[in-house]
Amino acid sequence: MPMRSTFLATRLPPRRVTNRALIRVAPFIAAAATLAALGTADFAAGADPAVSDRHPELKRLSPQEDVWIDAKAKRVVVGGVIAIDKGPIEFFACPQGTKEHESIVATRSTARLVHTALLAIGLVPGKPVSFDPDYVAATGPVIRVTMRWQDKAGGVQELPAQEWVRDTRNGQQMQENWVFAGSVFWTDPSDGKEYYQADGGDLICLSNFPTAMLDLPIESSQSNEALLFDAFEGRIPPSGTAVEMILEAAR
Repeated sequence: MPMRSTFLATRLPPRRVTNRALIRVAPFIAAAATLAALGTADFAAGADPAVSDRHPELKRLSPQEDVWIDAKAKRVVVGGVIAIDKGPIEFFACPQGTKEHESIVATRSTARLVHTALLAIGLVPGKPVSFDPDYVAATGPVIRVTMRWQDKAGGVQELPAQEWVRDTRNGQQMQENWVFAGSVFWTDPSDGKEYYQADGGDLICLSNFPTAMLDLPIESSQSNEALLFDAFEGRIPPSGTAVEMILEAAR
């Protein structure tokens, strides 16, 4: 039975990440273990009482970001809005303030927190795509992405994210599944600060990027002339519609 939701429409400030030398590290493990051990009340501590939690039955990971864990079902719920509902795209989802011009969904969360939530439900990332010296596809656990939103009549709708993506090679909906590649970190040598590269926009990718958190395990070009996918016009709710993404291991 689908979980009913009241959608909010808040924005996160833009996050800009410089793409330089990439260093793959694993700084999430301790945070994920802590999150998995805590209860909902722990996350609510310090939250603005004026901001309601629309999923009090789940564990919210931050009072400022829309990411929840359903520990029993091993699912992650991420809030966002429809950014574009037609046209060529390189991303399915990006954090708000990053790449909304080429992404169907803009999430009210950082990619870093979504990554941590996936770790907390027991998923371990694989490796991002590489191109040097030859193409090697991204690897990792296969992730099912389900979209949830309210239609004009107030009914809650759910469907696979693939139904919103059109394969330009055949005009049909996308068949491929995403894998949890895990992105990478870059450390600024000037101050030692770490940047999680997927926070620059590469949350759920349709074109291959070595900075992708979720990527497709097939060769998918970044070139505007050779993009494999576009937003499936007529299937996606209007731009600005509040939505939720449900992420879980594919079974």
